[in-house]
Formats: sequence, C-alpha cells, structure tokens
Amino acid sequence: MKFVPNLDKNFLPIELAIRNYEKRVQESAQKNEVVLCVEREDGYNYIYTCPVFSDNTGHDEENYGIVERIAKAILWVVGGYKIYISGSPYIYERLKADYSVNGAREFDKTLMSRVYEKDFEVVFVDKKDIPQPKSCSVSVGGHLDGCRIGFDAGGSDRKVSAVVDGKVVYSEEVVWHPKQNSDPKYHYDGILTAMKTAASKMERVDAIGVSSAGIYVNNRIMIASLFVRVPDDVFEKEVKNMYIDVAKNFGDVPLTVANDGDVTALAGAIDLEDNCVLGIAMGTSEAVGYINSSGGINGWLSELAFVPVDFNKSAMVDEWSGDYGCGVKYFSQDGVIKLAELGGHVFKEGATPAEKLKEIQSLMQNESPLAYKIYEDIGIYLGYTLPFYARFYDIKHVLLLGRVTSGLGGDIIIKKAKEVLQSEFPEYKDFDLGMPDEKSRRVGQSIAAASLPKIIKE
Repeated sequence: MKFVPNLDKNFLPIELAIRNYEKRVQESAQKNEVVLCVEREDGYNYIYTCPVFSDNTGHDEENYGIVERIAKAILWVVGGYKIYISGSPYIYERLKADYSVNGAREFDKTLMSRVYEKDFEVVFVDKKDIPQPKSCSVSVGGHLDGCRIGFDAGGSDRKVSAVVDGKVVYSEEVVWHPKQNSDPKYHYDGILTAMKTAASKMERVDAIGVSSAGIYVNNRIMIASLFVRVPDDVFEKEVKNMYIDVAKNFGDVPLTVANDGDVTALAGAIDLEDNCVLGIAMGTSEAVGYINSSGGINGWLSELAFVPVDFNKSAMVDEWSGDYGCGVKYFSQDGVIKLAELGGHVFKEGATPAEKLKEIQSLMQNESPLAYKIYEDIGIYLGYTLPFYARFYDIKHVLLLGRVTSGLGGDIIIKKAKEVLQSEFPEYKDFDLGMPDEKSRRVGQSIAAASLPKIIKE
C-alpha cells in the first residue's frame, strides 16, 4: 500500500485485502470456489463467483472474512431478500447465522425484508442449482419539456428548482434538520413550502421530480434516513406516501421519486452526454447511483453508504447499521468529522454535523494544513475504493457531487484519488473522474430531478 492516509493510519482498503487473498488462493493447491446469487423482486438477481481455499484446510475463518464482506457489498449494491450460496457449507452456516435474529447482520436482514416485503433467506444449493442470471435496465429521466419542479431532499439542506423547457428559472437552497425531527409534519411542511416557492416562479406545474436519499418503490418511501427519528407506526401512516400527498397540492401531475444517487448519475450522464456513469454524492451520507451502458438504471439499490470499504475490523462503526468500515464514514460529512477529530481538532460545543463540515471548509479556505490533510485522505480513500466498486459496475465516468466536494476540498479529493489510481491500479487510470462546476455541484441534483417525470400529452 503506497498511499497511507495522513490521519487514518489503520485504513486497510478492502480491494487490496481481496486482491492479496485471491492471489494466495490461486497459488494454493487447496482451492475451491463459492458462488453467490442475490435475488430481488421479480426474480432479478446478481451472481458473483469467489475463489476460496477449500473448507477444513485451516483457512475457514479467513475465507469467511472475505466472502462475508463481498456478500454484504452485493446486498447493498444490488439489493435483495434471498442469498443463494454454493461451494462451502462452512461459509453458508456462518452467513445464515449472521443474517438471522440477533446475528451480526440483523440490521441488513431486517431492512431488506422491509424493502422487499418478504422474509430474508440464506439458502445452500449445489452449483448447478444456482438460478440463471436475470437482469433489467429501466430508462430514466432526461425529460425537459414543460414547467417542472425539481426537488432534492438533503439531510442538511433542501434544494428546489423551477425548470421551464429545460431552462432553470429559479433555484434555492434552504437549511433544514429532518434527521432531528420525529414529527413528520416538519418534513411535509418543508417539502411543500419548497415546491410552492418553485411553483410561484412558473405559470403552471406540469411535472414534479424528487431526488431523495433512501429506497423508493412506486414513489413510496420504503426506507429513508431523513425520517430516522419518526416512529415506525407513524412512518407507515404518515411518511410512506408523503411525496405522493405533497404532489396532490399541484393537481394531477406526473410525479417521479428517485434515489438521490441515481439522480446524481443522471445529472452526470446529461452533462457528459455519455453513459456508464457512477455518481457519488458526498453529503450527509454517501449517495450513489449508476447509469448503465444503455443509458438506463439497473434497478439496483446502490446504497453504497452501507458497502464496506475498509477491511480493518477496528474501523469506525456506523451507528445505524452497527457495521464497521462502511462508506458512510468515509465519503460524507461524517468522514470529514472523523478525520478532523483524528487530527486533534475540537469542534464548537453543540455544533451539528453540517456546522462541523462548514467549520472544516472554512479552515480549508484559510489554507489550514489539517483541512488539507482531511481532503487528501478522502482522496486516498476514494482512489482505493473505486476499483472495488468496479467489481460491480462498468465505469467510464465518476462524477462527484455533494457538500463535501464544495470549494477547494473537492479539487484535492480528485487530485489525490487520481494519483492512487495511476500508481496502484493502472488498469483504472483512465477513469474520467471529475465534478461539475460549483453551482451545478450544489443544485444540480434538483435540476436533474426535474427531468425525471415524463409528461403524458393528451
């Protein structure tokens, strides 16, 4: 490992851990392979083959350490409620135990069951009984006709744009605190106020597009961290259909709600006029989306905030999932805060995460050596993580957005990530890694969101 973070010396890139492991397996006479198949709605699935040491050869724990991290990654990249596994009874038994009540991955099991409204399963099968591959591609966005509202629900601020025939006639950002409020009326009123403001700048509203962190099915909110303090029973009654209910205030107009990561990627694809775009929004969390080679989306979750990037078991734990080394603590404002504290910075008492990020950005403007190290470390994180993401996505372009990338910090992240790729992963040195201009970086999500719905003309 040629690039060690300035402040997080124990960072162990998961891609390097896997590559080292795979090399040793290939050199061994006692090797085997495990096939994982993760299945989601309508039988769509994702299949991945892991080279492993044979069971009962002294490598069982090591095998599981690698395969468990890969299975976890696939689950959050693709989504699913059923894991098929062949090749290793030992890994199967361990995986089944972890994805059970009181197991290490109970959070993942429970959340996936909630999203897909099916009981989560881990099943052992012969290799010949692994399901045949089944995938999909869904066209999304790119519609700019008419008078549109584009809304982006961030964890620290909400953004809205009024777009008329592809031209932005108004956009704004307003600070809010959705994660700190348990009363969904706070969220509803904030969303409605933003949309009414945008509507007042146009002669009519023809369509509404929403970009928001979380998982959405038919415009319904299945899981969203913005409502983390809302009790489950209240969520079911007052949150699931919130965007649908807000849209009714503007008449019977088309509404499309999409994960903010996919909208990030869509914004990039529109700007680049190309496909195979991985969009990463570094804000309150890490939001990721992907536009495939056909210009559509795969129907995957792409919730990379919960995908492991650090193989170091003593890495910082995500409070929500209870797991270690996941992307949310590396590519978000939490990552900035973590690194600042590792560097000895003491934040103002009572400061919110958003205020802490602004504090570091202010230090960056004043050319603080600590701030420089923080952004350089995030660049090192990114350079080592993109090749791991490339195991699952066919990537030509990587587009970064979000508050973390604002100002000088974003340029430092890009520069360092490119250095890591060119030196450590020459096969990926030609990744087109960049950012939109500053204004698009801040409000680009809401503008791309406006293009999501298709207006049905009578």
